[in-house]
Amino acid sequence: SPALLALASFSRALHALACRSSPHAGFRLASLRSFDKGEMDEDLAELFATAEAAEVQSGKYAQAVELYLSIINSPRESDEVARLKENAIYKLGALYARGRDPDKLRVLLQSIRPFFAAVAKAKTAKIVRSLIDLVAEIPDTLPFQIELCRDSIEWCRAEKRSFLRQRIEARLAALLLAAGEYNKALELLAALLREVKRLDDKPLLVEIQLVEARVHHALRNLPKAKASLTSARTAANSIYCPPTLQAQIDLMAGTLHAEEKDYKTAFSYFYEAFENSEASANSAQAVLCLKYMLLTKIMTDSSDEVNAIITGKAGVRHAGEAMDAMRAVAAAHKKRSLKDFEAASVAFASHLQDDSLVAHHLETLYDILLQSNICRIIEPFSRVEIAHISTLIGLPVGKVEAKLSQMILDGKFNGILDQGAGCLIAFEEDQKERTYDATLETLHNMSAVVDSLYLKAQKITA
Repeated sequence: SPALLALASFSRALHALACRSSPHAGFRLASLRSFDKGEMDEDLAELFATAEAAEVQSGKYAQAVELYLSIINSPRESDEVARLKENAIYKLGALYARGRDPDKLRVLLQSIRPFFAAVAKAKTAKIVRSLIDLVAEIPDTLPFQIELCRDSIEWCRAEKRSFLRQRIEARLAALLLAAGEYNKALELLAALLREVKRLDDKPLLVEIQLVEARVHHALRNLPKAKASLTSARTAANSIYCPPTLQAQIDLMAGTLHAEEKDYKTAFSYFYEAFENSEASANSAQAVLCLKYMLLTKIMTDSSDEVNAIITGKAGVRHAGEAMDAMRAVAAAHKKRSLKDFEAASVAFASHLQDDSLVAHHLETLYDILLQSNICRIIEPFSRVEIAHISTLIGLPVGKVEAKLSQMILDGKFNGILDQGAGCLIAFEEDQKERTYDATLETLHNMSAVVDSLYLKAQKITA
């Protein structure tokens, strides 16, 4: 700024005058430089305070941005100036994130790269990862985040910053998973795993293997997902695992147990993940864990316990649409009402249909409910119109007909569909004759006895 330049010119003039008039010019030069440095650092600190004040005032967004940029672009170099610049970067990044301007965040990240040469590599990694996290707070920026991570990885390769590159690559793999690019994510993770295993970086190894488990789960490859999760837990047992990371491990373990329909074990893992999420003040993840806990209760026909959990301390703390959605599903399941079930799915689509785990298990639950309702309706009939079943159950004719076809093919119902007449014809269950099966079983047992006696006889005669 003009004031700073004028102050610098004045200090140089004083220095020249002191050098000509005194033999102690060196001492006075050092004192003057120290005075000059301290004064300019104070000016930057005042500038930072002014920017913070402008930030909280309405209508002064542009002024705050300009002030933070002037601090970041200051040519001064000292520990105090570096600290002010770092804080200004965080503040400016937060301003851009609140203004939902990802392009300016990318420009900021690229423009401060010369500053990274003057700070420690660990601090550089912290700044870069913080700015990428700020971009993630802006909605609908997934492709932009992927592009930004790839750009940052290229810069890390050029600057030979392996520590930062590996962590950004792990972040990129998670973003590729969210974007549905599973094969690219697996290729990136395979190369990264080989490199990190050689370095024996256990914290990063846990994160990478956890992402790998999620990718395999998304591809429905449960054996490989379990293997990756087991590796992640083994590595986590040998280091201090932060509550956030431990919560993610428990959440993934609960998810895999739920896929195997072991809902009681899944509930215990989700509960552990919920407690660790609350310990790390991660409210969003805590709500997700609580929702999955309620899902396991519904899947084990324990709908009565859902209301007890929702009205308990944990449910009250995290009350919201997610809890309302699971309450509606539990009520529909308790009443065996398909209409209420579909109404809940439509009303809370963002919490039920957009969540892959909940959607998968609720689809299974819906099929069970639909099948039980159809069996209950057609039980008294030997011949019934499909349209009548559709009216009684409250679903379209096409959907009821498709489900009846599936039940007949799966052997769940003994009958045929007369599509010409639009009727379902039920057959009586054949009484299976057990005599032949019992005879075969007796002969098989007798054969085993004879073989055993033969072996004993051979030992005696030997």
